[in-house]
Amino acid sequence: MIQLDFSKGDGLLPAIAQDAATGKILMLAYINEAAWLKTLETGEAHYWSRSRQELWHKGGTSGHVQKIKEIYSDCDDDTVLYVVEQVGGAACHTGYASCFHKKVSPGGDVTIVGEKLFDPEKVYGK
Repeated sequence: MIQLDFSKGDGLLPAIAQDAATGKILMLAYINEAAWLKTLETGEAHYWSRSRQELWHKGGTSGHVQKIKEIYSDCDDDTVLYVVEQVGGAACHTGYASCFHKKVSPGGDVTIVGEKLFDPEKVYGK
């Protein structure tokens, strides 16, 4: 079995989630070894929440889980790419399909691309 290099980044490695159907990058999060093993065990993406300092099952609250279709590791075994089926259509906790919904022009102006698929207040109560 692959041995990811968790010695880098204080035990946290970047994990990129990509939509299997569209190829669109959905999000970047971090995994520790426990999140990695839970992902392999369940077939659904688990991450480490740096803000809450806890294991995080993506979609555990919202129902917008990420079902793993393929996993790739980079050449140094210190970054992973999860190719996922994004259940519910939205990966971003702000309600957008992708966390990368802010298009920045060379001058620094921001345009929101895409539409909100859900209201975060109704889903998370905040």
